[in-house]
Amino acid sequence: MHLRCLARIDHSTVIPLIFHTGDNVNMNTASHRFCIAPMMAVTDRHCRYFIRQISRHARLYTEMVTAAAILHGDTSRLLRSDPAEQPLALQLGGSEPEALARAARIGETYGYDEINLNCGCPSDRVQEGRFGACLMLEPACVADGVAAMRAAVRIPVTVKCRIGVDHSEDYAFLLHFIDTIAAAGCDTFIIHARKAWLSGLSPRENREIPPLRYELVQQIKRERPHLTVVINGGIRTLAQAATQLDELDGVMLGRAAYEDPWLLAAVDPYLFDVPAPVQNREQALQAMRPYIAAELEAGTALPHISRHLLGLYRGQPGGRAFRRVLSQRAHLPGAGLEVLDAALGEVHDVMRKAA
Repeated sequence: MHLRCLARIDHSTVIPLIFHTGDNVNMNTASHRFCIAPMMAVTDRHCRYFIRQISRHARLYTEMVTAAAILHGDTSRLLRSDPAEQPLALQLGGSEPEALARAARIGETYGYDEINLNCGCPSDRVQEGRFGACLMLEPACVADGVAAMRAAVRIPVTVKCRIGVDHSEDYAFLLHFIDTIAAAGCDTFIIHARKAWLSGLSPRENREIPPLRYELVQQIKRERPHLTVVINGGIRTLAQAATQLDELDGVMLGRAAYEDPWLLAAVDPYLFDVPAPVQNREQALQAMRPYIAAELEAGTALPHISRHLLGLYRGQPGGRAFRRVLSQRAHLPGAGLEVLDAALGEVHDVMRKAA
């Protein structure tokens, strides 16, 4: 292990972080080293393509898609992705083994390289469908679903869960759940280090109010070293992520990475020992232009893409003006690449005045 610090990733920003990185990180064994969480109404294909311009090696996840939607809905729209998004996992919601197996098989044909089963979402709507965090109370059911999917696909099947549900939050409960699913052939678990309250808290409150208990996730890894254990919850910086990697196989960031996507610029050099694909925010924005032009030509409205760019200049001179232009002009009829140019122009104006 070695230390690296004070990386200059942006011409205007020094990132004062210290990372513990492995010498010549093996990409095959580091597939879950750094992940971006599946987030409803957030990690759509446009968001994922944008993230990929900043980090080539962060593992990306789709929004949760129910097995029923894949089997009976607009499959092509739900599962469409760009090859550039790889490595990319499809997160499924469901509890019926046959339906999960069929949906997983379809996902594999669409090019996803992992199927992840959602056992962590606490929303009422998800519970009504008998999937999400409530499934932690039915480990045998989850095991049956995992076994069915593993029999249907050649790609890995993984599980994302919480440390507990309601009053079932002790270590014995979590270990029993993990062991039951592992016996069905799952060897990778992404664990949100908070329990889920199935009633009384909103999904947002469930991300913030239950206390974080990282020690339970770390104990799983110590007692089940053969499993790949990825931690999620409350991690907002790469310095915090690197600390977790001292004991665990991977970390997963969610809204922190979405709200401030430029923090991902340090992921490739510091967690994977490879160069960053872009050196500054403007390069990341310019890298999106061909994609946006093609999507506009295909009929995609600019706000579907531009909403994911709002945080690019977060905390930077001109960042507020950048967001304002995108927010106000992207919705105008016929809005196109000139809106990005205008937003970037605001940043340049502020920087010139500050020079």
